[in-house]
Amino acid sequence: MDPAPQTHPILSYVLSRIPTLAKPNKAPTSSEFDIEQPPVHTPSPRTTPSSPSAGEFELVERMPGLRHPSVLRAMTRAVADVSAARAALQVLGPRPDHELVDSSRAIVAAAEAGDARIPEADAEACRAVVRLEETHDAYEALLHEAEARLERVYRSAMEGTDLDDDEAAAESGKGEGPAAAGPEGGAGDAAVQEEVVAVLKQAEEGKPVESVRLVDRQLRQLPEAFGRILGLRVLDVSRNQLEVIPDAIGGLDHLEELCLAANALISLPDTIGLLSNLKILNVSSNRLRALPDSISKCRLLVELDVSYNGLAYLPTNIGYELINLRKLWIHMNKLRSLPSSVCEMTSLYLLDAHFNELCGLPSAFGKLSSLEILNLSSNFSDLKELPSSFGDLLNLRELDLSNNQIHALPDTFGRLDKLEKLNLEQNPLAIPPEAIVNKGVDAVKEYMSKRWLDILLEEEQRRIEAETPQASSTPKAWLDRSVSWVTGVSGSLVGYLGGNKSEKDAYLDQQF
Repeated sequence: MDPAPQTHPILSYVLSRIPTLAKPNKAPTSSEFDIEQPPVHTPSPRTTPSSPSAGEFELVERMPGLRHPSVLRAMTRAVADVSAARAALQVLGPRPDHELVDSSRAIVAAAEAGDARIPEADAEACRAVVRLEETHDAYEALLHEAEARLERVYRSAMEGTDLDDDEAAAESGKGEGPAAAGPEGGAGDAAVQEEVVAVLKQAEEGKPVESVRLVDRQLRQLPEAFGRILGLRVLDVSRNQLEVIPDAIGGLDHLEELCLAANALISLPDTIGLLSNLKILNVSSNRLRALPDSISKCRLLVELDVSYNGLAYLPTNIGYELINLRKLWIHMNKLRSLPSSVCEMTSLYLLDAHFNELCGLPSAFGKLSSLEILNLSSNFSDLKELPSSFGDLLNLRELDLSNNQIHALPDTFGRLDKLEKLNLEQNPLAIPPEAIVNKGVDAVKEYMSKRWLDILLEEEQRRIEAETPQASSTPKAWLDRSVSWVTGVSGSLVGYLGGNKSEKDAYLDQQF
């Protein structure tokens, strides 16, 4: 519930200086642990709550006036509403899981439509979930507004404005858009203006405009008229200062590639789902907290890059719709889980999810039969195990699991015959042991394969012993059981290895 220093540096700094808003150091008990919430990191005994972090040093170096008591007092008064909202949220509880919110909204909609099968108590419980989600949404909006308000208070202080009037100044600044920042809030300098006008004029005259690339032009606004450029296939406005994309973008019926990387976007318009021919979408390095559910309607998407944002979840149904997706970059976010629908992306070739807060993978993750490159590194203390279906990723060639808390690879890991690159560094692995890991990927595959075969043999032997009557103890009966057991185990192993004879099959035949 506290603002993150990465996204709200000034607000985080100010709140950390208010004793009543100090963050509790109590670690959650096992009964309080929530897989959908970020982990609580207990501070070191050597570190006091007021000890400055590297981020704070950088902030104070950039804004030295923060050290002045009168500036800090003015800022504290300017964020009194954040203090009250935070206290209320602590009573209401943590943010509900996104999939729970989606299902609750569906139940509420059905109940309001007159579905008599839904008990009123269930409908009311779902309404409470939706209200809690909306409260958290409002709180996030409040944090963004408070951060902007503090910037204005600081700027006023540095310009010599009387700080006794800071609250009035902050109030007058509420709701101001980018245009309030002064003459620089336009579409850039005159040259850029001319370039934009030239593109729009060319389109209005009926001349073909298939590609528009306005990269690194310091654009602060994308004109609505861009949504009326018929025939446009490529739009690249990366590395600008855009905070909003107009709804009119949905009118680009022929658009195939859209690059909005390295801007200041907080959200994407719902109309993005109207881009039915979109194949490549890059919204990396922005300030996105969520993706619109409508993005799932871009069914022709082949590449999607949402890395370097603040995403806490992906749309619930994203995998059911984006069945043609080949490459998905979701690294450097705050994802705590992946929706189960991701397992339906059977065309997915590359998945990069490093540097998140993933606590695990969906149980059916092995259904990603086309996956060849997978990066799950640096989820640190959150990622502790992989699902048993992981061994079904038979086309996997490159796997990075470094910097996690994985103690054992799944027993089916030995099935990954095509695996060529494997990084298991910085994991407390017991299975396989460190000596095996140090020998490389082939040694790991061989160890895990033998371990899995031993498990199969043991299970088959127990099954036969359980099915065999105790009375059948004659030499002939013993011989019949042995032949049946060997035949059954051989069949299981052949099935395990794919049914085709290979060097492994010859090795197993020698053993029998």
